[in-house]
Amino acid sequence: MEILGTIIDNHTREEILKQVETFLSKPMFHQIATVNPEFLLEAEKNRAFQNVLNQCDLRIADGFGITLAFLFKGEKLRCRFPGADLMEAMLHIANEKKMSVYLAINKNGLSSFEEIKNVLSKEYPNLILSGTDIDSVQRVNESALTYDMHHTKYDILLCNFGAPRQEIFLQSFKKKDTVRLAMGIGGSFDYLTRKQKRAPKWLRTIGMEWLWRFILQPKRWVRIWKAVVVFPFHVFFATIEERRKNL
Repeated sequence: MEILGTIIDNHTREEILKQVETFLSKPMFHQIATVNPEFLLEAEKNRAFQNVLNQCDLRIADGFGITLAFLFKGEKLRCRFPGADLMEAMLHIANEKKMSVYLAINKNGLSSFEEIKNVLSKEYPNLILSGTDIDSVQRVNESALTYDMHHTKYDILLCNFGAPRQEIFLQSFKKKDTVRLAMGIGGSFDYLTRKQKRAPKWLRTIGMEWLWRFILQPKRWVRIWKAVVVFPFHVFFATIEERRKNL
């Protein structure tokens, strides 16, 4: 399904996890993007970002607004898989297989590499963890990440720079043959380190995470407004216009 120029894959949870295992079994680069309404609004005006998303090997719906967008376009979304949940599922698979994971951590974020590593080491003791805190605005060849990624191969690369920076950053590894599976995870690590409190599961199930975020972080109201109000209306009118042109 294409929404505002960006492709979203429509798979079941089981199909998504099977794809993850397939990606991890092949010695080549794969990239997953978990796409929410803010991504799609940004990608519509940022073509470089949109191109990166459309070139990903898997684009997963994250955010209740995507479910509504599918309905507007006459299709039912088979699975909404939040990035934090997909990250934990990936780490569970990697832990069982004793795989290596590199963490590219925004040094200006809430959680440091050492804090995240300590939590993951306890939760997933079989993971081979590496990583560093880096300046998310630096180019790859200017950061401490360069040496590690050029001299060692990793099964998974996770980055928490936030969109669109993390997706563009991760795609830069496509031709370096050092990573099997890369994914941007935004603020998901902050839930693990308890620097941020995640919405209760029942709120997430009914698509009301935005209300929880607004209560805890009212300064995010502009982002929430775009995701909850601007995006649905934008998709609705874009769909009407698309149908009109096809008549």
